[in-house]
Amino acid sequence: MEKEIKVWLWDIKQAISEINQFLPDKKVFQDFQKDLKAKRAIERNLEIIGEAVNRILSQNPNIEITNSRKIVHTRNRISHGYDSVSDDIIWAIVIRDIPNLQVEIDNLLAK
Repeated sequence: MEKEIKVWLWDIKQAISEINQFLPDKKVFQDFQKDLKAKRAIERNLEIIGEAVNRILSQNPNIEITNSRKIVHTRNRISHGYDSVSDDIIWAIVIRDIPNLQVEIDNLLAK
């Protein structure tokens, strides 16, 4: 695997780690909604993940990351359509998709 791709995979891994640190301990949606700093930090890390995935796909489109196009689209939506991003969407991504992405990234880095 190319060195740049490994760097971007590590960036994704770090962003996922930070997202997990910013989540409320009990993972209660209402607690997340009230914490503006955590919401913004998580959104920023989702942007980083999306940009890293975009760079990986540009370098090597054969790298398989589930929902890679959706990840990039989410990054673009947060960056450019910030007013159309709801707490519900971010929460669903973090609770449902980030754990799966973490496993995939760990597997790719282990290769």
